Formats: sequence, C-alpha cells, structure tokens
Amino acid sequence: MTDPVLSDPQLPTFSSISPDRIKPELLELLNSNRQRIAKLVENPEATWDTLAQPMDDMSDQLNQMWSPVSHLNSVLNSDALREAYNGCIPELSQYSTEIGQNRSLYEAYAHIKSSGEFQRLNEAQQKSITNILRDFHLAGVDLADEKKAKYKEISQQLAELGSKFSDNVLDATQAWSKHLTSEEALKGLPKSALAGARQAAKSRNLEGYVLTLDFPSYYAVMTYAEDPELRREMYEAYNTRASDQGPHAGRYDNSRIMQDLLRLRREKALLLGFETFAHYSLATKMAQSPEEVLEFLNDLAEKSVMHARKEFAELEAFAREQGADTVDAWDVSYYAEKLKQERYAISEEELKPYFPAAKVINGMFTVVERLFGITLEEVSDFETYHPDVRYFRVKEDGREIASIYMDLYARENKRGGAWMADYAVRRRLDNGHIQKPVAFITCNFAPATDEHPALLTHNEVTTLFHEFGHALHHMLTQVDCYEVSGINGVAWDAVELPSQFLENWCWEEEALAMISGHYETGEPLPKDLLDKMLAAKNFQSAMMMVRQLEFALFDFRLHHEYAGEENFDILALMNEVRDKVAVIKAPAFNRFPHSFSHIFAGGYAAGYYSYKWAEVLAADAFSKFEENGVFDAKTGREFLHCILEKGGSREPMDLFVEFRGRPPKVDALLRHSGILPEAVAS
Repeated sequence: MTDPVLSDPQLPTFSSISPDRIKPELLELLNSNRQRIAKLVENPEATWDTLAQPMDDMSDQLNQMWSPVSHLNSVLNSDALREAYNGCIPELSQYSTEIGQNRSLYEAYAHIKSSGEFQRLNEAQQKSITNILRDFHLAGVDLADEKKAKYKEISQQLAELGSKFSDNVLDATQAWSKHLTSEEALKGLPKSALAGARQAAKSRNLEGYVLTLDFPSYYAVMTYAEDPELRREMYEAYNTRASDQGPHAGRYDNSRIMQDLLRLRREKALLLGFETFAHYSLATKMAQSPEEVLEFLNDLAEKSVMHARKEFAELEAFAREQGADTVDAWDVSYYAEKLKQERYAISEEELKPYFPAAKVINGMFTVVERLFGITLEEVSDFETYHPDVRYFRVKEDGREIASIYMDLYARENKRGGAWMADYAVRRRLDNGHIQKPVAFITCNFAPATDEHPALLTHNEVTTLFHEFGHALHHMLTQVDCYEVSGINGVAWDAVELPSQFLENWCWEEEALAMISGHYETGEPLPKDLLDKMLAAKNFQSAMMMVRQLEFALFDFRLHHEYAGEENFDILALMNEVRDKVAVIKAPAFNRFPHSFSHIFAGGYAAGYYSYKWAEVLAADAFSKFEENGVFDAKTGREFLHCILEKGGSREPMDLFVEFRGRPPKVDALLRHSGILPEAVAS
C-alpha cells in the first residue's frame, strides 16, 4: 500500500487577524456554510461523499478560521480582541445549535446509517456517523419547535457566560500586584524568583521588585517566602480572585455567573430528558452513570484520606518544631518544602538549574523518538505573534507528518494555566490527499531573566510532558476522518490518558539523563540529586490525591445535586466535600470555585473526575512498560498503534484492552502514588 500524499494546511497568518474584521469574516463563512448545507440536504440519497465529506470540509474550514482567533484571545489578550471574540460567541453558538437541530440534515445522516453504504464505510467513518447522530439528539433535534428555540437561547447564554467567567478570572489575576523596594521583604525567595520579580518591576519601569498572581510568582512566594504575612496576603489575593472577597471584592465577581451557569445547564439537561446535568455530561463519556463516577471517586478517597491525614499530621508536627503555633492554608507549601528538604535534602529550587527549558524540550523529543519513532525539527522562519513562540515539524521516517507551535512562558495579557489546542486536524481532503495536523501548546513557566535562561521546576517539566502527550494524540493519529481524528470524538474521561501516561518518563532515570543538564556546565543531574528526587517522588502524594478528589467530587456533586434552587449554596457544598476529604482547612474567605475555570469556563463541567479516571488508565498502561522496559520499542509502538493512532475511531475501553490485554486496574495508580505498598501490587 502506498503512503498517502500529505498536504500542508495554510498556517495561521496571525498578523492578518484584525479585531474589526473578525466578526464580518466569521459571519460571511457561517452564511456561506448555511447555503451549502441547504443544498446538501436537497439530495434524498445522501452518501458519505455527497454529505459527510462536504460537512467535514466546512467544519475544518471554520475551525481553521476561528482557532487562531481563540488562541490569540487567550495568549495575547487586548480590549479590542476580547470585544471581537465575545461578539462572535453568540454567532458561533447559534450556528452550532442550528446545525444540531436541523431535522433535514439529521435525516440525511440517518439515511447513510441505514443504507447499504454504511457497512462499506471504514471503522472511523462508521464511528463518525454514529457520533454525529448521537450529537443531533444531544442538540435537541427531537424537540418541538418551542423547545428548540429555548435550547438555542440557553446554549447561547451558556457560551457567553463561560467567556465572561474566563475574562473575570484573567482581569482579577492581572489587577493585583505588589511593589516592594526591599529585598529583605522577600527573604527566603530563591535567586531565580528574585530575578523574575526584578524583571516584572523593570517591565513596569519600577525600581525593586514586583510580585504578581501569575503562577510562577505566586508559587515562589507560597513555597519560599519567610514572611507569613506576605504569604497570607498573596494567598488571599489569589484565592479570592473574581469573587465577593479579597482585595478586589465584588469588582470581577463571578458569583452570579456561577448561579446562572448551574441553572441554565440544568434547564438544558431537563429539556433533553436527562435527570441532571451530570447525567447529560456522561452521555459522551466512558463512565455509564453518576453512581459509577461517585463510587469511583469515593473509593479512591477512602483509600487515600487516612494516608493524607497522616501526612498532614507529620507536617503540623514539623511546623511546631519550627516554632509555628498553627499551620494555615498559606503555610502548607512553605513548611512542606522545608520538611521535604529536611527529609530528602532536596528542593524544587535546587533542581531548577538542571532543567533549562531548551534542554528539557530537546530531551522530551528524544524520549518520544525512542518510544514512537518520530523526530521533531525546529523551524526558524515562520509567522509568529510573539518572540517566545517556537515552531517544530514532526517527522516520521524523514517525512513531515505534523507540526506544533509552543508558547511556554507567562506574560501580561496571557491566560494562566497550560493547555493543548488544535489548529488543523488530520483528515482526507476532496483530492484524496491527507491534511497534516497542527497543534498549539501553551504553558505559563517563568521566562528567562537577565541572569539566566528559562529554568523549569520538575513540576513544570511534568506539565510540559502532559501537554505534549495531548499534542501527540492529536498529531500522530492515523485517522483520516475529521469527527474522530486525533482528540476529536475521544470520550472526555479518556482524553487525559496519553497526557498523563507521558508524565511517567519525567521520573525515569534513563529519561531524566536526556531531559536534564545544568544550564551553565551541561552536567547531567547528579546521581545523589536524582536519588533524592526519586525518594521524594511520593512526598505528600496522598495530600495531592485528596486535593484532586476534592475538586472532582465538588464538581460532580454540584452538577448532580443542584435542583434549580434560586441561590444554591455553592460554598456550603464545597465545604461539605472538604470536610469529607480535605486535610487542609480552607479559611472562610477562600473562594476557590470563583476561579475554577475548568468547570465554569472550560469543558470539564461534571467531568473533572476525568483526570483521576484517566490517571488509572495511564498508570496501568505505563505498568506494561515497567514490565517490558521503559524504552521497550515494541511496547512503545503498541501504545502508538492501539491508542495514539486510533483517535476517537473506537471506544476507549476497547483500545485500552487491546493494548493492555485486560481491563484497567486501580492498583498501579495507588502503587505509583505510594498509597499501595509495592508488595501488594499486582
């Protein structure tokens, strides 16, 4: 069989994205699509080529128009761009609902499903048609006209509210900063953090130091600052963002937005015949019922909480030895870092010089080359929107198969966090050629300073591997069908499998030799530091486990238990969950939900449990490498062929079983977390 001809998509021309042209161009494209769809459904004998292929063409074209706009809105936000972006949200929502409720279009797809052609379609095409028909029902195609109109109105409001929630968090994050003229006030902060604070002051034309709520700055203060009042001040500013509390109380408050989102999500679910929004959310996931999710989370909590309480008791005892009367929420990271240093004689700061970003990136590429047989090659001549951005071609057997943009450093007007997004999806074009996929990776690491290049904590190294795992899932797919290519069509609670799976190599000695090297000498991570790092791997891992379970249980119960109350007590539910699983007492002013963008502005509503669900799959998948060798090429290619290449073309459980030879077990996750003893693990 000859290799398909691979075609480059037209890469985004960021400089041509003008805020005043975004909406007119979008409307022109949407109206053109509407006219094409009206013609397509006139054909009573729809086939893949006369219906599904042209619909995929339109989806792809829309994605390639909107994706760079959405990306710039997140990484280079401005008033004009935000206004243009938010002005398009209702148009996109209306268009999406129109498509989903188009009865003629639904019947045309249903015709393909019931025709003789369906059996002749390949596996990916069949799955695509099946998913599309399911999504028509979830978009309200069966509703009466009056209810369809209501659904459309709800969807539009939800899209606008999610965007507003996100804007408020970004604005609240940027609104706070603290200018200090004395280094004494920052006692305890490592050199790299001081350099970053100096750089932040310099960029504002100020002398001294500036602290911000960008994560590298916040993390450094919470972990190292000796002044408990400074830690408390920063903790409060960070954990009251976009709320009724804290230094900007009420200014960017998301309280009403959260209530409206809950109410509208429930209305949408009820319209479609679901009992709760949680039931609706699971219609496209691996988990079959809310009971299954809650049982999964509670079971993990039961296995972890006692360990977490023991870890916290040890931390409190240590803090008392250091002269502390109490351990408040803003003290936890500080004393945890000191205890870690005492116990293992190692700190994240000590490791940073060994993880310069350039070395980590090149080493990560070597890791995936050995596992999956691909190489990455940097391109210097490409159109960018910021000097920090780098662009790479992905090659297999010397032939380019995909490409990726990487934007890794925190800066003003950039949304916090880390994520992968796609620009172009692998798919078969009308001329039979295959379009190459293109990905974006965004992170918020501390940038280079005048004193040193960008240096990563080991946690940040893990974050980079995580996002790159998502990108591999998108870029290495062999599926040629838009709806199920790459991460498209993958059940949300399985989409984190490749990302969490790749994190494992950040802890393997052989891989660490590739991704580490002192930024001044090039010396690899010394054996004694490596041993200490590995020994400290599971330090407070049960506390980290219950923290994630706290978020997951809060999210799922919120969407399962909310029954339309006028002012549902979101914080009371948060505190109820905390009473059950949390070991760190949150202060009364804590407003974590108000900046919980994953569930209020992202795609994780009633789905945050997916991280833990997929972590079970990832740990169990990695255990096959532990058995066969962490760089065993045969096992690497099996993971490539069974998981990464298949995208959403088959059910994730079937793909996992094909790779692992059996259904997943939770043991590997508990063992990797140090919660289940090695001897007990099977």
